[in-house]
Amino acid sequence: MNAPGPADPRERWGELTKEERDAAYDNNAAALDSAALAAARNEASADFRARGDWRLDRPYGPGLSQKWDIYPAADPHAPLLIFIHGGYWQRNSRGLFAIMAEGALARGMTVAMPGYTLAPAATMTQIVAEIDAALDWLAREGAAQSAGGPAIVSGWSAGAQLAALALDHPHVRAGVGISGVYELGPLRDTGLNDALKLTAEEVSHFSPLRLPPTAKPFVVAYGGAELPALIHDSRRLHAIRSAAQAPGWLIPVAGANHFTALDALREPNGEILGAILALAEFVK
Repeated sequence: MNAPGPADPRERWGELTKEERDAAYDNNAAALDSAALAAARNEASADFRARGDWRLDRPYGPGLSQKWDIYPAADPHAPLLIFIHGGYWQRNSRGLFAIMAEGALARGMTVAMPGYTLAPAATMTQIVAEIDAALDWLAREGAAQSAGGPAIVSGWSAGAQLAALALDHPHVRAGVGISGVYELGPLRDTGLNDALKLTAEEVSHFSPLRLPPTAKPFVVAYGGAELPALIHDSRRLHAIRSAAQAPGWLIPVAGANHFTALDALREPNGEILGAILALAEFVK
């Protein structure tokens, strides 16, 4: 059983100031070394992306960001890990997370990373539709791109919410959410909504905590030193899925913050990657 952990600030949301509500979701401020961690990740990703024989910038749609980066394993039939980047749907790009393929490749998996149009240029509805279109393309073209193995969708932060929604796609066998935001409603009361402009319908349709659980396996992972809102979202999603007897398990990465939680995916022996390898055995 998980320890109670820090209180969820959303339990007294109506009493909080605008600044306190913003702080409840400010991962950069919560991790004092976040800028250095992101810079190191970006530099490692640029080096990793440049030095391999990869299949980069494969378009799945007409948009500038509507492209796949594919990092093939030696076996063209290897299990496929899809990784969707985060950044509150308005920052970052697939290339900045290339290094997250390192561990999975070392363990014999192919990795594919989709890009998507960011807010405010795209609404949440459009972003979710782009991920769906990307998966449609992968279902058609993946084998020709050495990415035709059984697909496990994963994502970090905002990408975890997109991964949870993508679990319904027929091409996806299982999923993993890392440090996800699974309830969108409170975001409408923060500065994040300046770009997102979430509608009530989008909150209802795209908050995984409000949707019936998909029966496919889904692992929920989070850092033990995350912001309380994200910890509670992860625990609630797992609890809802468990109550519905949907397969999957909960992984609290001890001592990890929002950024260092990804080390458990990047490292060949990381516990999140270990869960992904277990899923690959389950769905093959």
